[in-house]
Amino acid sequence: MTFDDFKPIPGVDWATNGAVPTSKKVTISLVAFDFDDQPFVITQPKKSDPFGNPQIDPVPRADVPKFYADFYNKPSALNHGHTINGYWMEQSGGKVGITDIKTYGPYRMPKKLYQYGVNDIGQQGKPTGNGCPAATTVTGAQTATQTITVDDSAFFYVGDVITFSAVTPSGTKTVTAIPDATHITVSVPITVANGATVQDCVNTNFNTDANALWNADTGCAATNCGSTIHLFVYAGYDETSVWQEFGEMMFQNKEDIPHAVWGNPNPKKPNWVASRYVDWTSWFAGEQQWGESSIRQGESSGTITHEISHNIFSVGDNNNNPYVTPYHRVGSGTWDMMDRGSFNGPGGPHNRWEVPAQYGASMGAEHTLRSKVGMGFVPNSQVLRVNRNGLAQSGLAVADVVARAVNAEPQATGIRSGIQVFLDGSAPVDKEPTCDINTNPTCDGGGPSGQWTNYSLETVQRVGYGSFEPDNGVLIAKNKAWASGATRGTEGSQCGYNCFTWVEDAHPEDMNQVDYYKPDGTPVMRTVADYRQLNDALFHAGTNSGSSAEYVDAANNLHFYVIDKYTDARGILHYHVGVQNTTGAGPQKRGVSVATEAGDALNTCTFKLTNTGAAATTDPALHPQDETASLNNDIYRLSASASGQGWSADLRNALATAKFGESIDVPVYVSHASAAEPGNTVTLTATSVSDPSKTATATCAQAQTGGTVGGSVPATLSLTLGGPAAFAPFQPGVDKDYAASTPATVTSTAGDATLSVSDPGHLTNGAFSLPEALRVEFSKSTWSGPASNDLSTITFRQHIGATDALRTGAYSKTLTFTLSTTTP
Repeated sequence: MTFDDFKPIPGVDWATNGAVPTSKKVTISLVAFDFDDQPFVITQPKKSDPFGNPQIDPVPRADVPKFYADFYNKPSALNHGHTINGYWMEQSGGKVGITDIKTYGPYRMPKKLYQYGVNDIGQQGKPTGNGCPAATTVTGAQTATQTITVDDSAFFYVGDVITFSAVTPSGTKTVTAIPDATHITVSVPITVANGATVQDCVNTNFNTDANALWNADTGCAATNCGSTIHLFVYAGYDETSVWQEFGEMMFQNKEDIPHAVWGNPNPKKPNWVASRYVDWTSWFAGEQQWGESSIRQGESSGTITHEISHNIFSVGDNNNNPYVTPYHRVGSGTWDMMDRGSFNGPGGPHNRWEVPAQYGASMGAEHTLRSKVGMGFVPNSQVLRVNRNGLAQSGLAVADVVARAVNAEPQATGIRSGIQVFLDGSAPVDKEPTCDINTNPTCDGGGPSGQWTNYSLETVQRVGYGSFEPDNGVLIAKNKAWASGATRGTEGSQCGYNCFTWVEDAHPEDMNQVDYYKPDGTPVMRTVADYRQLNDALFHAGTNSGSSAEYVDAANNLHFYVIDKYTDARGILHYHVGVQNTTGAGPQKRGVSVATEAGDALNTCTFKLTNTGAAATTDPALHPQDETASLNNDIYRLSASASGQGWSADLRNALATAKFGESIDVPVYVSHASAAEPGNTVTLTATSVSDPSKTATATCAQAQTGGTVGGSVPATLSLTLGGPAAFAPFQPGVDKDYAASTPATVTSTAGDATLSVSDPGHLTNGAFSLPEALRVEFSKSTWSGPASNDLSTITFRQHIGATDALRTGAYSKTLTFTLSTTTP
């Protein structure tokens, strides 16, 4: 996708309208840090670093904090008018926004980037080592001495804080001198065994050192200097944005990584390093840090809204590791900011390495209904909230569900922000059978220990931050409860990873799509656990939608119906969605009638479907809140047929709904072959899903009669030439072929046509002629039938010999072109 795919929410622009948050004003202290070995990318000449960044002209180091504050939260051409305030105001319906960003720094970190980066998430304790350039071993036992013999001292520095695998006294030590290539001097006498390891890439903590720098300057780091949260922006990249593109996508094997640029600066070390998700990436990519919810972010990061979600609302990650076996299917994928929907944006997941972060991950996904309700953005009163067992007694429920792009805004009566179906009853509340996540990649870890407590249904429309989601439709998901208070990391890992939302996939089969190509051209397919496997997960209304209109959880006696859709006057998408407990129809009287409407046309039969049932009193306590208003519909399954040979009858939608006593029109689209028999009868049948014994049928008779219509075509033979063709200037004394062309447009109603030219002869200049004749060629000169504005290119060719005498001035000749026919 590109930024042209962005579609604003009709009638509102939260990034620019100046609206003030009504519930929570979030302020940020942005603090910028760089390193001795990694300057701010944005300060370097355009596209000069090994990753091809920055994408813009350099920014002075002193201006870096303000640059990023403006890039994140001030609408501009660079951020395409999108801000983190705009994101939160959109998600919350104006309740929560980022109202101010104060800036601090830049500060120089006391250690090198790699000292933090190779001691980062997923790299500690790897059996292959962490790729630390200074990692070495002690040579010979050393007793109560400050000068230590090591195998290689080249990558230590004075002031370096180092860690021995075993040392007396214990703890880190500081390098005070480096006498030569095999000795280091430390701050206190130590005793250490021969072969003990020593390095400077463990016991390092970026956040600790960064806080210390900030506090030394301001004295207020402990309170975020008065802001709600802090955001540490560090020079370089988030490893998430570069490990794959500059690892396995760039290099065929880890052994192919060159020492220059991409390798470990210590030539004695491998040029690769372990990464969080896979066994290797290039050292230069792997030395980068991972962003995290503390909050810290590299310059390539576009996932700030994801990390703010962690920090403010204490919601966890819902993402998996899709690269290793056994594969575990992703939880919510591209549809959720807390999964890899945070990667959404122009260019997709493999275009997240650019600085500044304008493309992939710059337009992260919306929050799901579970999160919006939990965060307080969507009030319960705007959600249809029903109990599974309650539905068996109350009958099915139907709701008009508005697109989630606006579902946190106040809604008109009868419009819902979503649906929640709670799995009430005796434990375990989820009745689906146990499955094995280690043998079945699509297993949600459900069953007695699954902790799934509810379903959610929401309408997705590709507008606002949903613009870079892959589809419109209805998102059906199974969820764990949102606990009050700090809950991050407590959601449970029954999926094979921490997870709390499981999107039900309308297309659970492998999409069989290429992820990328190796340097030798070998395609690498997306794994079954890739988050993009859920790109086609949404449910659609209609019979030819490319998806399904129904989802059944038989074990939990639940049947979901995506009935129909419409777009309101504002341009916002709505779906009519229903949910039924298949074990009970409720106390309502069920019924249906179908009648043929007047004014039927040859190509369409319109039927009136009437809900002849009647409402009944239900107990409001059956559901978490009084949902009586949503219990007044029935849902009908439709079928249509045509009796005439050569005729067909098709439904746009095989489902319909109507309130008790109300009617709707059902169109049936009729078509026939040219040799179809003249008579036809279309039959429509409607059956209640609540009570299949309640069914109704009506017919629409049609007849096909002959008729004549015609028109005449006048004889036409037309040739239109383009402007005069002109050769490039002829060069005396140079042997050369010259060419020029002009278009010819042919319109002919004849049975055939031929384009020809009179003998072209020689170009002349007054009394002088060129020695060689002019040649004329046609790209097309014959037609075997009628033609309308058909193009033929006429090409003129002239050879000038090295000894041809040329006269000053213009050479030319008038030619006659003829379009003729033998069968007018």
